[in-house]
Amino acid sequence: MTIINTIDANIIHVIRWAEQRKIIPRSTAMAQAIKTHEELGELLSALLRGDRDEIEDAYGDILVTLIIGADLADIDLRMALQRAYNTIKDRKGTLRSDGVFEKEAV
Repeated sequence: MTIINTIDANIIHVIRWAEQRKIIPRSTAMAQAIKTHEELGELLSALLRGDRDEIEDAYGDILVTLIIGADLADIDLRMALQRAYNTIKDRKGTLRSDGVFEKEAV
């Protein structure tokens, strides 16, 4: 099984899990965005502590909330990612000393 098939399968599993718990359709994209924000806070905290298990858990939780939120907003997350990649793939810029990529002004 390729990583693409695994990602697609996991997206389906998350959506089915959310449907079984009535998160889909009873939640909202906004509620999931708020949950994503909370999970991002947990990621930042885990990164500051250097807790690898918690970092991995937080990234996974963020992905789950993004998958559910996108489904509720009727957005194909794969297409959104492709669109974002198409926007950045030829972008030029510099990597700052703090590790942040700064795009060139167009």
